[in-house]
Amino acid sequence: VSVIAAYTEAQGPTNEKFDKRRIPYNSLSGTSMSCPHISGIVGLLKTMYPSWSPAAIKSAIMTTATTLDNEAEPLLNAANRKATPFSYGAGHVDPNSAMDPGLVYDTTMDDYLNFLCALGYHETQLSMFTEGHHYKCATNFSILNLNYPSITVPEFPGSLTLTRTLKNVGAPATYIAQVQNPRGISVFVKPNILEFKEVGEEKSFEVTLKGRQGEARNNHFKFGKLIWSDGNHYVKSPIVVKSN
Repeated sequence: VSVIAAYTEAQGPTNEKFDKRRIPYNSLSGTSMSCPHISGIVGLLKTMYPSWSPAAIKSAIMTTATTLDNEAEPLLNAANRKATPFSYGAGHVDPNSAMDPGLVYDTTMDDYLNFLCALGYHETQLSMFTEGHHYKCATNFSILNLNYPSITVPEFPGSLTLTRTLKNVGAPATYIAQVQNPRGISVFVKPNILEFKEVGEEKSFEVTLKGRQGEARNNHFKFGKLIWSDGNHYVKSPIVVKSN
């Protein structure tokens, strides 16, 4: 909720005129304090891997994050209850693990353009992102298939299938899928074993979600997790489903 970070000594910690105290660090909440932390980690990763795209760097940070606190217990929210991805996103950032993520979810400009197409952007609007060039939208592209490091289903009809693609950025290895199912929903991964033989190799897989028979459907959000692991790396993606 709050981040301890370097703080200007041009003003007091309360930001009030009567506060004459000066401290080098302060604890504040919000993106203004968290953004420098993430920016520093991005700079570290870009220095180590100049060829990585912004999406690959973001994936490395997200998929190696932890949802445990410093006592190896589940993170809690401000109400002292077990937190969800709505509180911590992908989790608490682990810079050392982000330097060796094993696999990343990468994206291209076309991926984002197809995403905009699926949202209903017309040709004139798309030209703002293509320097005036005409872009032909892919047919039947679903917003669920944007190659993002998390899986979010805003409207779950009871059964659906989406796709993701992983890129190997580490040593050759075989990864096995592990799933923590959202309550009342079964998640199936096909194939559930991916073998990578070289750096840069990409492999795609399908994720199918099916509501369990007899499970009440409502407008509640349900949370799970998909983890790809070779025994050394754990590539984690939160799953959020709103059943309706």
